[in-house]
Amino acid sequence: MKKLRIGIIGVGGIAQGRHIPAFLQLRDVCEITALCDVNVDRAKETAEKHQIPHVFENYQDLFSEVDAVCICTPNKFHAEISIAAFEAGVHVLCEKPMALSAEECEAMIAASKKADKVLAIAYHYRFMKESQAAKKAMQEVGTPLVVRIQALRRRKVPGWGVFTNKDLQGGGSLIDYGCHLLDLALWLMGNPKQTMVSGTTYNTLSKMPNQVNQWGEFDHETFDVDDHVTAYAQFENGASMLFETSWAANIKDDKEHLSISGVDGGLSVFPFELYTTKNGMLLNSQAAWIPSEENPGLPQAKNFIQACLGLEELVVKPEEALQVSQIIDRIYESSESFREGISQ
Repeated sequence: MKKLRIGIIGVGGIAQGRHIPAFLQLRDVCEITALCDVNVDRAKETAEKHQIPHVFENYQDLFSEVDAVCICTPNKFHAEISIAAFEAGVHVLCEKPMALSAEECEAMIAASKKADKVLAIAYHYRFMKESQAAKKAMQEVGTPLVVRIQALRRRKVPGWGVFTNKDLQGGGSLIDYGCHLLDLALWLMGNPKQTMVSGTTYNTLSKMPNQVNQWGEFDHETFDVDDHVTAYAQFENGASMLFETSWAANIKDDKEHLSISGVDGGLSVFPFELYTTKNGMLLNSQAAWIPSEENPGLPQAKNFIQACLGLEELVVKPEEALQVSQIIDRIYESSESFREGISQ
């Protein structure tokens, strides 16, 4: 069987830490044939390290050497590069979030359909073993009623890369971190359509001088993205969602929590637990062992490759990633409208 030729566009931390190692482990079905980065020296070093034959500074020049690309650039370029890839007849795995706005996401989907090529979004939390277990257990939860999300870090603003650059990233803790658990929750719920979204964003802490931050230094004077976000959403099936995410919360410890209370039972994802009633009792169930890869990047890469080869359906469908971006847009819009109302 012919191997899928893959190009990596952007060879920063997420490419080096997740995508390149995953594709290299799947040499029986794919090969990384090209790298592209505006930092050509970094791309050349990476290519030499992994014996990758081609290096480019311009992503357009890469398309002739690949069947598929993995886009690991700042968010601002996700839509532009994805659409160009489709016009060149190339499949796309794009890092999350899908794009800067729902409008850009829709353009990406239209381009993928016109080209008849795969568009996958790297919401890797769906591939975690706890998430896979929770998806299987949703039948015991029944119709979801209330979803609770907390994706909270104590003073961990990313002090590297362009995470705090609004022009390049579109936002902060919500679009970078909270989006993962938002996507996971929607998937577990079956992606019901949202009917109401309200939210508030903050960046007060990170704009204060003399920062105490565990993840490196950043300029508090130029910090212009959200470091803490709260939101409430309602859905057409009657379910509601309580959502909170932060890079810089003044809390005791980091907290990653996703729980769903349904008509028949409930569950928590991290750690995976199931809450049911049986024989007149309240039961809490924990998994002694969950069969799955420890590294979610590997099944994510496998699923993308198999989808490109026409052998599997995507686990993360682009229309579902679009819904995440629609909710993110509405949270930001709601917060802006609230602040404009206060200032009037």
